[in-house]
Amino acid sequence: MKQLYRFYFIIIIFLVSSCSSFFHQNKSIEFKFGKVDSLIEKAISDSAFPGAVLLVYKDDKIVHEKAYGKHTYEKNSPSMLLNTIFDLASVSKVVGTTSAAMMLVDQGKMNLDDKVTKYLPEFGNNGKENITIRNLLLHNSGLAPFKKYYDVYSTAEEVVNDIMNLTPEQEPGSKYVYSDLGMITLQKVMEKVSGKPLDKFLEENLFEPMGMNSTMYNPPKELKDDCAPTEFDDFYRMRQLQGEVHDERAYMLNGVAGHAGLFSSAPDLAKFLQMILNKGNYEGKQIIKPETVELFIKKQSEQSTRGLGWDTKSPEGSSAGQYFDLTSYGHTGYTGTSVWTDPTQNLFVILLTNRVYPTRNNNKLSKVRPLIHDAIYQSVISKQLY
Repeated sequence: MKQLYRFYFIIIIFLVSSCSSFFHQNKSIEFKFGKVDSLIEKAISDSAFPGAVLLVYKDDKIVHEKAYGKHTYEKNSPSMLLNTIFDLASVSKVVGTTSAAMMLVDQGKMNLDDKVTKYLPEFGNNGKENITIRNLLLHNSGLAPFKKYYDVYSTAEEVVNDIMNLTPEQEPGSKYVYSDLGMITLQKVMEKVSGKPLDKFLEENLFEPMGMNSTMYNPPKELKDDCAPTEFDDFYRMRQLQGEVHDERAYMLNGVAGHAGLFSSAPDLAKFLQMILNKGNYEGKQIIKPETVELFIKKQSEQSTRGLGWDTKSPEGSSAGQYFDLTSYGHTGYTGTSVWTDPTQNLFVILLTNRVYPTRNNNKLSKVRPLIHDAIYQSVISKQLY
């Protein structure tokens, strides 16, 4: 009799455990995104941006992806689609330039503590002889943030020559100053090292191997209608920008620049962020060495929140909101794009908007973006069900 009772007890425990496991498995995939959707739809109605694409990845799968709004505010404008291509602006710095730097370091062709002048002797003018590759990636090279250039120059060669002859504003390593000019310099170093233009190197070593077919510099004309329009340029090019880079300096550099110029879609960026989250591995391919990924995404000092190329989350005022862990890494782009990963939660968020349409003088996104990330975090971490 005791053996019979024991048998029944084991069966009951098994059934309870199975039901509990089934419930939790289903609970884990039915996240509540109603608040997230409402925030984005309200932002569109408030003219923060005409359209957006959101992708949320949690625990090795995409748990939410949705397109919102239209290309523009006009009623007959095309709707945003999940595969709409966006001008990434400064998100190019991490997806493009920083990835190229990681791979060249992996290949032993470039060392972080090499001086820039090792590769570009002409850069050593006017007190820049001690600036290193690491300084460029940390944005503490001493170079100015940016220069207009389009108001005085007309060619890429003139822009590059000006950067080579700049006088730094402070000693390398002494101060964090976010610098587009530093990332353009890094581009020129890497092109010298690899023997290839930045776009070609990335196409061969990153985009093609990972099947990122919607990621490119200078989209061809046949993809123009697939691109979200950005600003109506009424002071330089005097036309609506769509499928051509928004940033004036990148445009002067023929669309391929270390600080901007890359176009991509949410599905492509999801592949890339998954690779970084998996320590450089994507579907069995080791694209970047694990130790290299770990180094670049980590905050480097108390001088700033910067990793190498990447940014990490600041304790207050972050575009990733208040809940993402301080080890989170990501980047934003001037056109209204952002990518943020919280490795402690196996979570990343891609939020692509064209907030600069029709003008850059609209920064409503900066207020709503942290709220969107907070709502996403509460949904996927708290596991609130519909």
